[in-house]
Amino acid sequence: MSIQVHCGDIAIGGGAPVSIQSMTNVDTRDTDALVKQISELADAGCDIVRAAVPDMEAARSLGRAKRLVRVPLVADIHFDYKLAIAAIEEGADKIRINPGNIGSIDNVKAVVEKAKERNIPIRVGVNSGSLQKDIIQKYGGVTAEGLAESGARMLGIIEDLGYDQLVVSIKSSNVKMNYDAHLRLKELTDKPIHIGITESGTPKNGELKSAVGIGALLLAGIGDTMRVSLTADPVQEVLFARRILETVGMREKAIEVVSCPTCGRTEIDLIGLANKAEEMLEPIATKRIELGLRPLKVAVMGCAVNGPGESKEADYGIAGGRGEGLVFAKGEIIEKVSEDKLIDRLVELVEKDKN
Repeated sequence: MSIQVHCGDIAIGGGAPVSIQSMTNVDTRDTDALVKQISELADAGCDIVRAAVPDMEAARSLGRAKRLVRVPLVADIHFDYKLAIAAIEEGADKIRINPGNIGSIDNVKAVVEKAKERNIPIRVGVNSGSLQKDIIQKYGGVTAEGLAESGARMLGIIEDLGYDQLVVSIKSSNVKMNYDAHLRLKELTDKPIHIGITESGTPKNGELKSAVGIGALLLAGIGDTMRVSLTADPVQEVLFARRILETVGMREKAIEVVSCPTCGRTEIDLIGLANKAEEMLEPIATKRIELGLRPLKVAVMGCAVNGPGESKEADYGIAGGRGEGLVFAKGEIIEKVSEDKLIDRLVELVEKDKN
């Protein structure tokens, strides 16, 4: 188990739940836009939000935003150590740096001393595009071993300065390399690990790569915080990250919809019904999360072979027949309705559940 650090009121590592992170893509210097996007991310379920800090005005804007939002903020710094110091002074709950591009060891030490003064963690990050030349030469290119070694080296630089409130991140866009690198890194450090697939692409491709890459790491017991990196609205990253955590069993689904595959016995439009059910139940699921209600299991089944049994195990469910279907609640058949009314009746029952 990794050691535990805190980013604001969010515990990272040490057995704490895996936290969801995302990053703003508005101009950090535009405080109104920044606060609006941070709030949208928080509403979607983001636990920690990171923002780029390219100059002093951005650092000051981050400080203004910090006083107006409820989630911890991370300042993302490259090259200029003075920006890291300014962001910490403005109230950042964590900073993200690559010690290799901050400059001299004296610059890194100045950042570490300021972080130590405020007792905030430092996330050190490297990826496949920022490996040191000597590591690339050692391994003959970008490799999993090189990524892990680089991450451990970056941690070592700050540990040697007497600070251990650290999180480490090593990322590749290659899913297999990313996985192998994290297995190796886990052997080299007890620090919390932030996971993800960097530059994963548009949602069509990026969600697939992230589900496989992040999901595999989580199932292997690796990962204390995570980000799904998509070329898309950051809110989409957060929503998909939650789906990954739900799928691997690390967060409960507010509403889990189960549906059977179609076969030759199917006599209703099961594909259409299942998709309509998911669409109509999604906002209800969000509301249940906000209200702290218990998770529900909802079954949408297509025939009389498996349908009744599966539906009876769900809180609510339907089992289709020819042009009609049975409606279940708490394991009991409550009525038979026509196919065109099945989903509306199912949604009505779920909406009324206030437990």
